[in-house]
Amino acid sequence: MSKLSENQIQRYAHQIILDEIGIKGQEKLLKAKVFILGIGGLGSPVLMYLASAGIGTLGIADFDKVELSNLQRQILFDTKSINKLKVEIAKKKINSINPNVKINIYKKKITNLNINKIIPEYDIVVDGSDNFETKYLINDACIKNKKILISASLNGFEAQIITFKPWIKSTNNPCYRCLFPENYKNTNTYNCREGGIIGGLAGTIGSLQSVEVIKEILNIGESLNGKLLIIDLLNGNLKKLKVKRNKKCLNYCKFLIKD
Repeated sequence: MSKLSENQIQRYAHQIILDEIGIKGQEKLLKAKVFILGIGGLGSPVLMYLASAGIGTLGIADFDKVELSNLQRQILFDTKSINKLKVEIAKKKINSINPNVKINIYKKKITNLNINKIIPEYDIVVDGSDNFETKYLINDACIKNKKILISASLNGFEAQIITFKPWIKSTNNPCYRCLFPENYKNTNTYNCREGGIIGGLAGTIGSLQSVEVIKEILNIGESLNGKLLIIDLLNGNLKKLKVKRNKKCLNYCKFLIKD
């Protein structure tokens, strides 16, 4: 017998009828806990679609306030949001979309002093950050705590998305550092503040991240685990590359290999 209420069945009807989800899948989504680091161009659509899909608990972390330049791509916010904390505006917006979703907000910078106290509470981590330091930080914490990490990055008209599960011993799964070693951040790369971005790209990739989260929770479809999906919207190109663990990265992965 279904544990869903009539209201829930009606709210999630269009995904419940999918063979890959159904009633049991929806019940799993309602029990799931997902942590989103960064409520910006990526985090906005991720948060909105996961809340709309009925993810039971969503943790959101961002210490920034909304700026006018954010409104070009960060669809959670409007002009009245300027100079207000992103997480507070985001929680209010999500409560208006789906009041049944529990929202935990973290109004502080995520560092190595607090990240390992936060993510153990969650099943999956979504990286919506825009700098290497934060991406390395969340990668290392996900390895240590054996959490699935769904990461993405944006630049101009091009984006990349990949899922990491390096703690699975029986495979040759990479981590973020395998793909982008420490010295990579010293190359000529930019974040959206420096290099620019077309707004719709953030919405596209954030939406893809939300779908990958659902796939991982329900164990359906083909995972992007160790597969880098590169999307070039300017030229309409899409390619997928297989990424293997980098042997030189063992300094960061060694403790999970020994276990």
